[in-house]
Amino acid sequence: MVAAIAAALAVPCVVFARQAPPPAGGAVLFQNNCATCHGGTDARIPSMAALRQRTPEQIIDALTTGSMREQGADLTDAQRRAVAEYLSGGTLATKASAPAVGRCITPPGPPALDLARGPQWNGWSPDVTNTRFQSAAQAGLTAEQTPKLTLKWAFGFPNATSARALPTVAGGRLFVGSNSGDVYSLDAKTGCTIWMYRAKSAVRTAIVIGPRTGGRGTTAYFGDGRANVYALDAASGDLLWSRNVDEHPSAHITGTPALYKDRLYVPVASGEEGQGGNPKYECCTFRGSLVALDTTTGTLAWKSYTISADAKPVGKNAGGTTRWGPSGAGIWSSPTVDAKRGVVYAATGNMYTEPQQGTSDAIVAFDLATGATRWVRQVTPKDVFVVGCNNPNGANCPNASEVGLGPDFDFGSAPILATLPSGKDVLIDGQKSGVGWAFDPDKKGEVLWQYRAGKGSALGGLEFGSAVDGDQAYFAVSDTIGPQPGGLHAVKLATGERSWFAPPPPPKCPAGGRGCNAAILAAITVIPGVVFTGSNDGGVRGFSTKDGSLLWEFDTNRDFETVNGVPAKGASISGPGPIVAGGMVYINSGYGALGGRPGNVLLAFGVDR
Repeated sequence: MVAAIAAALAVPCVVFARQAPPPAGGAVLFQNNCATCHGGTDARIPSMAALRQRTPEQIIDALTTGSMREQGADLTDAQRRAVAEYLSGGTLATKASAPAVGRCITPPGPPALDLARGPQWNGWSPDVTNTRFQSAAQAGLTAEQTPKLTLKWAFGFPNATSARALPTVAGGRLFVGSNSGDVYSLDAKTGCTIWMYRAKSAVRTAIVIGPRTGGRGTTAYFGDGRANVYALDAASGDLLWSRNVDEHPSAHITGTPALYKDRLYVPVASGEEGQGGNPKYECCTFRGSLVALDTTTGTLAWKSYTISADAKPVGKNAGGTTRWGPSGAGIWSSPTVDAKRGVVYAATGNMYTEPQQGTSDAIVAFDLATGATRWVRQVTPKDVFVVGCNNPNGANCPNASEVGLGPDFDFGSAPILATLPSGKDVLIDGQKSGVGWAFDPDKKGEVLWQYRAGKGSALGGLEFGSAVDGDQAYFAVSDTIGPQPGGLHAVKLATGERSWFAPPPPPKCPAGGRGCNAAILAAITVIPGVVFTGSNDGGVRGFSTKDGSLLWEFDTNRDFETVNGVPAKGASISGPGPIVAGGMVYINSGYGALGGRPGNVLLAFGVDR
């Protein structure tokens, strides 16, 4: 998925001791080594202005261990420091700063976190079917109350330029990761900090909370940007175990793991697609996978690749560097558990290199117990693409006469297991092609209906997540680089016929400039009577499920006073989107990747009662 290149510089802080001033020439080094990509017009690649929002530590990390490590390998340590300080306008810190204010005086609730205490939103969705529907009892919020929502508190993410992780609410606490690698446990009502844990890399996944075997406490599970999985004591933040699930240097975890019984199902994607424009890189060898881990120890139960064969040489690029294939088909989103059929579903991304496989841009059903592939339903064959192939003279592009160039229409959102009013189960997913799909899980994913919601493009169509209630499916449109970004569709769950369409409202952000449009890339959420969205324009909105009328909106494009004293601002909203639990709406604002505008704030809204 092309998010890989945009995510490359949204990585955690690595501390370097400053021993001497950097050599002059950061501007020249950037011009000679980086400007070809970052000075272009591709909205998926961070612009010069976006790079200037990064800290020097984030840029160093990207050039040494992140997705830009191949480009950074051609530079000395001093040159990397020069580029980082030139771009950021700052200097490298000698040590990381710890939170100074905003700690809870007394941690709320009992010492051992009680999952039965209060409403929950646990993981990518309130349950493992990934509908992103919150019941009335758990939501604690009605359509009539929604227009009365007001901001209750704001939390600032330090050393961060994007707020990219979905909050989780459980046991009266809120858990959330950050692109600086810090994971927080906060009081859900006040936002005060209970504990903080520092992971090895950026954390984009939601934190999944579950009871430990034998009732000996509660565990928080999540993944990071270097394919590490963690299990922490949810009450204290102490590490219980961690495990790396993929040794490929570009592998990372962006999709929230799914917790079912005594196993954690972890999706693995990669940023290797972002190396496509590097003529010196042997592109590509990564293949997506789904990993099942024992929740008690982190022991591997099984690992199933989306591409069965290892990559082999398939030719050379124009510079004479070997190209490898097949590669790609990463799993970017949360897997979906179907306990009735004993399977777990995953949606896959595009191929990076040929030969084309039947498992990219597809829904794949894996056996819960063994990881064996039960069935595959591919919707876009021949989608072979790496970043740079939409520009002239792309370095590692497929041979057009033999393979052709794909549209980059992978699935970036989780499959939804829903039940029709008739009682029949159906799988729903939205694709970057702009099409919403309905599949039959009893007939190996046979297509039941499809609905054209957006035009589609590499950053268009349906990006991070749709939602379903008992009667309708809801599709939010990105089409961020198209002539008409945005819009929200409701369709009948049984037939795919349109119920209503809410056109994009006027953008809240200042007119013009990168990332100021009504595109809805962020995942959406539905409660009885209301669909909540977050938009690229920085607006948070609630729409009526009856007719799409606007019930409430809030403009996040400003600076916020935060409970932890960190300077914070809102901007583009993308990625995880809003969640609702216990009468509160939580959402992150600020997303410097994928053509958005950077920010670093978590916002909590509620109703005075």
